[in-house]
Amino acid sequence: QVQLVESGGGLVQPGGSLRLSCQASGFKLEKYHIGWFRQAPGKEREGVSCISKSDDTSYYTDAVKGRFTISRDNAKNTAYLQMNSLKPEETVVYYCAAEEVVAIAPMLDWEWAHWGKGALVNVSS
Repeated sequence: QVQLVESGGGLVQPGGSLRLSCQASGFKLEKYHIGWFRQAPGKEREGVSCISKSDDTSYYTDAVKGRFTISRDNAKNTAYLQMNSLKPEETVVYYCAAEEVVAIAPMLDWEWAHWGKGALVNVSS
């Protein structure tokens, strides 16, 4: 059974950092593109970053460039999203997703088949 589980969310002060993890089970993460999305209440899910399965080419939405870093550790079957300089408006639920064949940009959520349940990030003082 394909499963993705996010962890690492929580409360952080504005300007702080968090690292989200996405643990995969039931499949080998190295064979999939990995994406991170986020969704605020009442808004559409937004693609944040993704990393390709072949050469680790990465994509970032403009809003997070220079602050977020996506990575993967295939040996641990885990992907990560390092988030620095977090802003209060980034208080949303973050989801990881996996897909074997997908364009890494633009990130269209309906093209991704496998999803985690999400991790809440709360940026507040």
